Amino acid sequence: MGYPPEPWSLRGRMYVSVWALPAAALPALPPELAGAVRVLRLGARAFVGAAWVDYRPGGDLSYRELLAAVLMRHGLRSRVTITHIWVDSPESRDGGRELWGIPKDLAEFELTDTRAAASVGASAEIGRAKPLLRLPIGFKCTQVLHGAPKTTPVRASARCGPATVRWHIDAAGPLGFLHGRKPLLSLVADDFRMTFGVTAAQSRTA
Repeated sequence: MGYPPEPWSLRGRMYVSVWALPAAALPALPPELAGAVRVLRLGARAFVGAAWVDYRPGGDLSYRELLAAVLMRHGLRSRVTITHIWVDSPESRDGGRELWGIPKDLAEFELTDTRAAASVGASAEIGRAKPLLRLPIGFKCTQVLHGAPKTTPVRASARCGPATVRWHIDAAGPLGFLHGRKPLLSLVADDFRMTFGVTAAQSRTA
């Protein structure tokens, strides 16, 4: 096993954008999730988030990442399901797949304070970003592991604030469902401190 055991302690910065899409435009979700979670809708719209993430030294792993996730619900409780994700670390790819069912693949990245790009037909210009207050962040991620739904808690804090992120997405690429669409909002989560997953003791008592 070339990756750390869960939970992973991670540090870094991310830029997140959120889109409201017609539900019919959503990427395909694994059928194994049916009955465990449902797409959260507001009328005929559903919500997709995409993020550029720079996991920096100080955590268990350092790497870059691009992901897209659909906002889901379990009853009245919100969840997210990651549909597309790329990293530039084989350890992160293997750990994400084997521990939590996160469908990570490898890509090449450029990620600076002003530009982000990945070799999967996606790039972005990063403009104004104003980290303001340090806020707690918590959510749960539901994926498919070994043919069944698995829900993993994520706990973090970050200096959050508005950001300007201008996305450029290849219509023929894997994120083509976002091509030509303008996000509702974009945020920066700077100096985040994240714990992804649970300890063995927590897993036994869950």
